[in-house]
Amino acid sequence: MFITRLALPRRTFLRGLGTALALPLLDAMVPAATALAQTAASPVKRLGFVYFPNGIIVDRWFPAAAGTGFEFSPSLKPLEPHRNSLVVVSNLSRAGTSMGDHAVSSAGWLTGSLAKRTEGEDVRAGTTIDQIVARQIGRDVPFPSLEVATEDFTGYVGGCTPGFSCAYMNTISWATPTTPLPMEINPRVVFERLFGRAGTSDQRAAWTRRSRSILDSITTDAGRLKQGLGARDRERLDSYLDDVRELERRIQQTEARSEKELVHVDAPGGIPERFDEHVQLMFDLLAIAYQTDMTRVFTFMMSREASQRTYPELEINEPHHGISHHFNDAAKIEKCAKINAYHVGLFEKFVAKLSATPDGDGSLLDHSLIFYGAGMGSGNAHAPDPLPLVAVGGGTRGGRHIQPQQKTSIADLWLGTAHRFGADIPSFGDSAGTLDLG
Repeated sequence: MFITRLALPRRTFLRGLGTALALPLLDAMVPAATALAQTAASPVKRLGFVYFPNGIIVDRWFPAAAGTGFEFSPSLKPLEPHRNSLVVVSNLSRAGTSMGDHAVSSAGWLTGSLAKRTEGEDVRAGTTIDQIVARQIGRDVPFPSLEVATEDFTGYVGGCTPGFSCAYMNTISWATPTTPLPMEINPRVVFERLFGRAGTSDQRAAWTRRSRSILDSITTDAGRLKQGLGARDRERLDSYLDDVRELERRIQQTEARSEKELVHVDAPGGIPERFDEHVQLMFDLLAIAYQTDMTRVFTFMMSREASQRTYPELEINEPHHGISHHFNDAAKIEKCAKINAYHVGLFEKFVAKLSATPDGDGSLLDHSLIFYGAGMGSGNAHAPDPLPLVAVGGGTRGGRHIQPQQKTSIADLWLGTAHRFGADIPSFGDSAGTLDLG
């Protein structure tokens, strides 16, 4: 028997004017007569973290029973379709006490440490788990990690909560204990980081106004590539390019609306006015970054701690932060629980997209581990425990509610996560042991 098919390199790009568009994992990237798991095209492991602010309504979040077969709580109900890929973890705590409230919550979530009390520039928290894992699994990709958000308060200086710098609330990712990483809120900027656009910002704006698509410039290259692909790869490539074009269309629509608004409002172009549009654009960009192996690690701050965002789409016109201090008012509790479930619902759409996107011998969800949670328990009390946390994806036994018998630092979970991804570190933050999802 003679085998003549050559494998397409995993790092293949479609090239056009100012554009280098990475491809998803295709069958053609696997050498002939070679098992997928034995090749360089074998699906890689990915890690993600999604953060929401202002705590939870505790008795609406956690399932009543531990183990398997638990009933989904009202806040987590949107994730029920993914039961078999999901682990709920309870009885977790953050480092320190409620001192510092919101600032300590966001700074301590992925560091497992208590932020230094300062309103100056001498901030200190800890290197976050996303960055530790990115150094382990992100060395061979264009972006070792991506950090995105929907709210930007980096212009604020001094103390955003009494005694604590605003820097602690502007990010959840730290490269070193003294280096907070900026989080990008503009989908257009993220899109261009991933797919490229030559020239200055003014030149890029002019290009956008001409309504040219990135895909228009790589049509010839894509056509040549498809001629040598099998039917399944052609279908997979067409679906991927359709997703890129749809992302571009949505961003251009947002920018068109923003350009009209800029006559009266000083706001960055390309950022949707609607929260759900903004969140979904960011999630779709992260999914496509995973799909093309542009990054393997991300952090997404859905909203900033102490966020004053309102939710008219839920008929909630009071600021989120204000109603999170509900003082046992039944109406405010209902509104907070409604916001919690709404955030989970937006996250579920991302999980569904990962589950529906082919990746090697499975899906993107099969080859990813995504944590969804917050650094605060009850928002009413700025409670350091119990912290809400859900893990979704492959590599763990799903359909479980893990409830440690005693209060456990979230740093123990991040230490177990570091080990899962090959980072052999002896401790993390204020860890007292290792919590492994199993």
